[in-house]
Amino acid sequence: MATQAENIYLRRRIVNGITMVLSFTAAIIGLFFLGWILWTTFSKGLPALSWSIFTTTTSPPGEPGGLANALVGSLVLCMSAVLWATPVGIAAGTYLAEYANHTKRGEVIRFINDILLSAPSIVLGLFIYTIIVRPMESFSAYAGVIALGFIVLPVVVRTTDEMLRLVPTQMREAALSLGVPQWKVTTNVLYRAARSGITTGVLLGLARISGETAPLIFTNTNNQYWSFSPGSPMANVPMTIYEYAKSPFEDWQQLAWAGALIVTLFVLLVSVVARVILLRNRVQND
Repeated sequence: MATQAENIYLRRRIVNGITMVLSFTAAIIGLFFLGWILWTTFSKGLPALSWSIFTTTTSPPGEPGGLANALVGSLVLCMSAVLWATPVGIAAGTYLAEYANHTKRGEVIRFINDILLSAPSIVLGLFIYTIIVRPMESFSAYAGVIALGFIVLPVVVRTTDEMLRLVPTQMREAALSLGVPQWKVTTNVLYRAARSGITTGVLLGLARISGETAPLIFTNTNNQYWSFSPGSPMANVPMTIYEYAKSPFEDWQQLAWAGALIVTLFVLLVSVVARVILLRNRVQND
């Protein structure tokens, strides 16, 4: 009997050791390639980074230029996408958590949202191209905003749903027992308890779309000049990087690396801010 128990214990230790080695190896491989990507981006982007990139617009090859119009255009596109996707996503997540929880309808909606969450961005861009760009017969900034918003939307829906379901049931019952209406319980109690998680979801959605190129190829394309008209293409960093990186001109390639570095730093900054918000909320709850 003792020998059988020892064999089982030994087999478990061997399996655990193999699992630990494989997990550590996978982590090292992932960190190696991540470090390689960051090193390449910083080593090629830092020499090309200068103040003129933030003050000068894109220019023809051989002439001094920057990314001012592309940076502003990306900011407008991303913030516009977040502005329409955030309230819709919060409303949908609230419905799933408060009104469709533990129902078959809610499970179906969550399943569809998860499919949208994992859908390739180029598929979403092609969808918006089919329903908006082709009927209008022109690329436009608002088509790009809608495509980017569809990338943010499932992230906000999922985050809102999960954060609201994590709020203790006792908080809902206590507020309802005092005669507080359901809508007031949701806005004044539940949203306050889950606001850090919801904010984190919005920031992660913003970080995801800040470097998206595929949906913009089919919807917004690019513009070499200043443009704030929603009915025409708007300059943006991802498309500028895409076009400049494959060009044979060295100055355009340097601008592409500078733009890649700026996008990388922005994504890292947003990710750090989201992490800080989560950690601060966890410390306050503890």
